[in-house]
Amino acid sequence: MTSGVSAGVRVNRFLAERGVASRRAADRMVGEGRITINGVIATLGTIIDPDRDTVWVDGRPVPPPSKRRTLMLNKPAGVVTTRSDPQGRPTVLDLLEDPAGLFPVGRLDADSRGLLLLTTDGELTLRLTHPRHGVTKRYRATVRGRVTPRVLRALTQGVLLSDGIARALAASVVDSRREGDVVEVVMSEGRRREVRRLFAALDTVVVDLVRVAVGPVMLGRLREGTARPLTPHEDAALRRAAGLEPVARR
Repeated sequence: MTSGVSAGVRVNRFLAERGVASRRAADRMVGEGRITINGVIATLGTIIDPDRDTVWVDGRPVPPPSKRRTLMLNKPAGVVTTRSDPQGRPTVLDLLEDPAGLFPVGRLDADSRGLLLLTTDGELTLRLTHPRHGVTKRYRATVRGRVTPRVLRALTQGVLLSDGIARALAASVVDSRREGDVVEVVMSEGRRREVRRLFAALDTVVVDLVRVAVGPVMLGRLREGTARPLTPHEDAALRRAAGLEPVARR
């Protein structure tokens, strides 16, 4: 292990880059004493040298680096956004032919549908999920009844929720159906059930919620329940949106 300023990396970033867990989950694993470095139980913030240090998780060595890949999935309702579920519900990884090393980028509630990104790239995950990097998410919410101009204004002006003020960057009615209006909402954060809670705070019930875009990547006509790799153009655009350099391709 290295100390002070070095060319090493924090153990949570190392684990994320190796596809073991997201940085946040890796920190939890460190706190639970599940990570050892050169036979010593790791502590939060430990800096390691990936070329010299030996890192084990739950008594097993960390696997070698995975090939970097990012997929888009059209998640159906009823599928949970996690790698495993103690209640035995189907997970997004169950829908993939080869889930090795992939982690969901952020959350999409079990009862919501649409675009979910999965990647082996821990740094990309961090930048797409942290609000300071400004990567937006676009949703289409079908609500019960009609949406008034007052509700649209309130969505963008801000609503006080239990975890603070939340607001949409933009909100507009894009369709009117028998069951209710369809409102397109652009968000910069990804709090738990944030879009649904915003509408609920304004006495508006969401009956269907679909995420249609993450940054420049759009769901398009991908069939529900299926996944595909991002195209080189989509991958490069997503990385630029997240403030990362596109990966050179040979």
